[in-house]
Amino acid sequence: MQKRERNKFSLWMLAWPIFIELFLQFLLGAADTLQVSKISDNAVAVVGFSTQLFSALMTLFMTVASGAGILIAQRLGSRQNEDARTIAIMSVKVSAIIGVGISVLLYLMPGQIASLLQLPEELMPLAKTYISIVGGGMVLVAVMAALSNAIRNTGNTKGPMYTAIGMNIIHVGMNYSFIFGKFGFPEWGLKGVALSTDISRLLAIIVLLVMFLSAFERQIILRDFRLFDRKLFKEILKIGWPLGINMSCWVFSQLLIYTYIAQLGANELSARTYMNTLESFCFMLGYSLALALQIMIAHLFGAGKVQDAYKTSYRALWIGLAIVTVNALVLYLIGGKLLEIFTKDPEIIALGGTLLGMNLLLQPGKMLNMGIGNALNAVGDTRYVMWTSVTSMTLIATVLSYIFGITLGWGLVGIYACMILDEYLRGLWVLKRWRQKKFMEKTTMKASAGSSSGSNSSTATVEI
Repeated sequence: MQKRERNKFSLWMLAWPIFIELFLQFLLGAADTLQVSKISDNAVAVVGFSTQLFSALMTLFMTVASGAGILIAQRLGSRQNEDARTIAIMSVKVSAIIGVGISVLLYLMPGQIASLLQLPEELMPLAKTYISIVGGGMVLVAVMAALSNAIRNTGNTKGPMYTAIGMNIIHVGMNYSFIFGKFGFPEWGLKGVALSTDISRLLAIIVLLVMFLSAFERQIILRDFRLFDRKLFKEILKIGWPLGINMSCWVFSQLLIYTYIAQLGANELSARTYMNTLESFCFMLGYSLALALQIMIAHLFGAGKVQDAYKTSYRALWIGLAIVTVNALVLYLIGGKLLEIFTKDPEIIALGGTLLGMNLLLQPGKMLNMGIGNALNAVGDTRYVMWTSVTSMTLIATVLSYIFGITLGWGLVGIYACMILDEYLRGLWVLKRWRQKKFMEKTTMKASAGSSSGSNSSTATVEI
């Protein structure tokens, strides 16, 4: 039994399904863009704009889902299965409530929101349709994220992966039917894409809910969703709110960087957009390992195996660094040919080639930041990670990139250099924090307090 659990929470067993799931999400976005491009360029612009809006709003419910996920893995590690079960139920319920609020707002006020964000007037009719339908279904995204996160942190990363495969196939098929009026359906255009998105998410929720109900030792039944434990919910928020600010900071810094690049010109914006696509493969592999490491560290930490958690982070980091470096090198060698698939413009290809070289520096820094940052999140040190992100992203990723890229005229290279500096600065800060072993000191104090009081507290025995 213990051997099976160790295998279940091994880095490889956790990481590869997460990578497949993320890769499928990437393919879903690519397929969406390709199919929507058959409608019009304006439709593509609306989908791209709306995706940024939805990503920013997602941080509101991901705060709860992410914090709950870490606590679920910790509680399962310390054999507090009932607490893990209660936390999972509350995360789904609260995420759904937040999702309903966002859905109502987007459904009732799509035009006002689009106008507030300076969307061009000619895109308004399409934007109102798309935002009202897909935005009105944001509750589906909230519930799906909470269910996937809870299931994944029990060690079952395959379930969400298989669900993502099915959702992708259904979504692409319905896109084809609804956009072009195939198989007896009306020709709905962009409205069809929006409906396809909501329906495929709803079907995914049904599958995930079935998995969720049997994800813990004791079966979850519908009346359990009335459960609410204030003490546990405070723990979720204590870990979760810094994660939410961290995610929000990243989303808004990326939006600002895109506005800077847009000021440089269409070629620079195109080069960065194509680089985002090419970089995704490197990023997804590193991010999959970082997410798997977070689940693994949280489980070990909850079990009181603090030294194992500490050492595991470095083993995972070296594996991640090797993988992303090799991928970045391969991308550098063949990236020029790949860019020629997207564009024949020699200036864009030249800019892309320069960025491919800089990507060799970017990816190891990103892996360091994600890997050790997630390890700190896993042991509950989310506030430190938040402050490093807020400080570095504000001063380096946004302010300094504007100074070097726009004011001093370094252009896209200057902006990209600041992005690299931001990743390494945050990476070195979290590495220093991890090496200080602050989480070990706190755990030792808790364990000592628990043993001296003689009470049957829920704090795990620590083996250091």
